[in-house]
Amino acid sequence: MPSWLPSVAYPPARDDGYWAPITSTLDWCEENYYATRYSAEIVNTLTNLLFIVLAFKGMYNCYANGHDKIFFLTFVGYLIVGSGSFAFHTTLKYPMQLVDELSMIYTTCLMFWATFEHKRANPIPLLLGIFTALLAIFITGYYHYLQDPTFHQNAYAILTALVLTRSMYIMEVELRPYYRKRRAVNAKAQDNDITGTESSAELKRKDERDVIIVRQMWTMIGVGLSVFLGGFGIWNLDNIYCSQVRQWRHEIGLPWGILLEGHGWWHIMTGTGAYFYIVWGIWLRHCLNGRQDEYELVWPSLFTSIPSIVRRPQAMNGSNGHVKKTS
Repeated sequence: MPSWLPSVAYPPARDDGYWAPITSTLDWCEENYYATRYSAEIVNTLTNLLFIVLAFKGMYNCYANGHDKIFFLTFVGYLIVGSGSFAFHTTLKYPMQLVDELSMIYTTCLMFWATFEHKRANPIPLLLGIFTALLAIFITGYYHYLQDPTFHQNAYAILTALVLTRSMYIMEVELRPYYRKRRAVNAKAQDNDITGTESSAELKRKDERDVIIVRQMWTMIGVGLSVFLGGFGIWNLDNIYCSQVRQWRHEIGLPWGILLEGHGWWHIMTGTGAYFYIVWGIWLRHCLNGRQDEYELVWPSLFTSIPSIVRRPQAMNGSNGHVKKTS
């Protein structure tokens, strides 16, 4: 350990903590009860506070700006993920493990339904809702039967990948002017209608606006996905090289060893990435509803701020006409 780096030695791990014995099927690389007997994994516990803070920020943003209710519910699910993970890492009890892991599945199922049901004619939304609920029930039951974390991780990864790829496809096809114009030309050809209802100047303005929006969305996707996958990579390294990482922590001591808690970084980075995705989903929904001029992205700094979607002042004041809430 470098002499210029002030530190204190790690206290020994304990197995007689307040919540002992451990009943979860997982026990992460952070040593148990070394900091306090009231929290099995103190760093893994406290890093979940980011979820809780961002969840309340997201819920308030939904309420204040009139976003669709499904996204408010998604942020409630995001809050349960963080709270469940907080309880799980504090106690390492199996019931709390289920709250942590299954809430991830349920929150992703909400986004799955929101992504695939939008603008579908009845009874598709209802049938899709039933299918999604049955899927969540199946994953819950089968995971509890197997008690194999790999099944949960694969189910979560597949659901997330489906939602992401579908959203990216819809964003490109529906918002990028090139594809939108191709659809418009085909529709006019079928209707034998070659007249437009908007001026060329207005069409040009909308095209330029949407090109900028799509570019900004891809930036948000890139940052959010990079942070999320970066956290996933650190989490895997923490699992694979746990014994070596523990040795390094003890060599550099506290508080610097906290920086080598890979699962804590997983919480911070995946929590941030998931928040980015929900905000992108909110913005995409407004754009698909043709409300680009009513809402805007507020993201002051690419790497030091959190994005949000807010209603433009003129839309709130009704200067562009009556603002209709869609659901």
